[in-house]
Amino acid sequence: MKKYQDNDGQGRGFLHRCVMPMLVLLTALVAGCNGGVDTTNGTGSTSTVSIKLNSPADITDVSADNYNNNVSGVITGATLKRWKDDWLNQRPAGITGKLVILQVTAGEAVASGVPATYTAQYTYFQSNNLNVFTYLAASAEWVMTRFNGVISTPSLVLDGPSIDAQLKKYGIDPLHDMIVIAQGTASTSNVMSQGRAWLAFHYWGVDAKHLAILNGGNKWQVDSGAMTAADFVSSILPALPSAPTTPNNGIYSVKNIPVDNTSLIATMGDMLAVVPATDISKKGSGVFLWDARTITQYSAGQMRELNDGATLCPTGVAYCAAATTYDYMGSFQNNGSRQGHPNGATDLNFVNLLDSTQGFSYKPKAQLVSYMNGEVDASGFGMVDGSYNLVGAGNAYQPGDTIYVWCETTFRAMITGMASSVILGHPTRFYDGGMIEWNSLSNLPDATGNNILPADSPWRTDVKSFFRPASSAALVATRQITNAYAPNSNVLIAQDRAYKTPSASNTGSGGGGAAPANPCGG
Repeated sequence: MKKYQDNDGQGRGFLHRCVMPMLVLLTALVAGCNGGVDTTNGTGSTSTVSIKLNSPADITDVSADNYNNNVSGVITGATLKRWKDDWLNQRPAGITGKLVILQVTAGEAVASGVPATYTAQYTYFQSNNLNVFTYLAASAEWVMTRFNGVISTPSLVLDGPSIDAQLKKYGIDPLHDMIVIAQGTASTSNVMSQGRAWLAFHYWGVDAKHLAILNGGNKWQVDSGAMTAADFVSSILPALPSAPTTPNNGIYSVKNIPVDNTSLIATMGDMLAVVPATDISKKGSGVFLWDARTITQYSAGQMRELNDGATLCPTGVAYCAAATTYDYMGSFQNNGSRQGHPNGATDLNFVNLLDSTQGFSYKPKAQLVSYMNGEVDASGFGMVDGSYNLVGAGNAYQPGDTIYVWCETTFRAMITGMASSVILGHPTRFYDGGMIEWNSLSNLPDATGNNILPADSPWRTDVKSFFRPASSAALVATRQITNAYAPNSNVLIAQDRAYKTPSASNTGSGGGGAAPANPCGG
């Protein structure tokens, strides 16, 4: 079996969209204290608690028009500086714990203007180790391979023991602390990793008001004037500072958080339920399907774009037909059986949402609103549908839609999803299995000569997709299919709910995953 390779830039039932928020009372063995939430550790007496089952609309976080005015979601360096310099007096209302800054990488090294034996560093944010702490929290810490009942897929959201291990490692109190996730060195892949960390916390119930994404890399904070070199540990050193030591003394658990945010994740069954039988627009359906990949991948090599790593179209042309000599297998990833997109999907490459000249920060909110409305930017980029035409103003996101986002392994889609959920405040679900999973579930052969799924499996996604198959089965890696006739695809959702409420079963919105009775319908 070939090893999965994630080319997103990192080492990687059915949601009733109209379901109203509800409060479900569950008798559960969870950490408790006098019938309430235990805020001292992850264990405790048996108690009766209320677990609120949130829909995607319940757990968004709308940004101010000016990111400088945000105290959660996407924040600026000026806000973080104000916080870390005087945390006890400047922390946001409702935050009573400490400030924990998690960098997914160390910051940039910039040698210009300093002696040759020295290196200018924006390595780690300065902290006082009293109520402000900075740690290195790498990308790989926020994902893991998991089984959904049908297939095992890499780079999925952490399970319960793993997220609790993160809380312990970084000494985080998820009910009282403020968690800021920073890039460190600016890059698209590090913005993706910010999103993966945010998703791990939020999925497990950490309130959006306790989570922030720092806009732009460390060096950009200085270049923009939001911070100075003094805001970083050892801005000029003869040697690199080592990563801050993690305390590994946390005593909290996600079992202390009485909410269920599992609706953030869309299962394979959820996707099969909302994807139409033909490749037509979903406008007016209450669902907006957003593919964050390049149009080259979306179209299986029939179209190209300027943002696909090189100048592939004529000057001034954002999208163009691929040359007749183009090898469409060049758009395949992870030795997939096919390339293309789910029916009804709209494509806008994630890179359009970031400003590479400003530390890979998110573009202004007004520009993101424009994209979501179907408008094009100054370079001609915008939402494209299955006809490979721009959808046009007013024909993309519709008010009230639930947005489903994905890419190959839902790293790139963390950027589109953060923009839609955290900045614009739209109900958003992340198809965590991504195209590595979707394109695997085919009645097509792999390198063994056997079809990946039998023709009568209810989990065939090829029947609801535009695709071009691999040019040779010898190029297709085998996949970890366990049950081609599984009754549902929500095993990991059920496991995660059981982790928080081990003696009860949650009911309500989110994380369904049963296969449609007719996978060709809908």
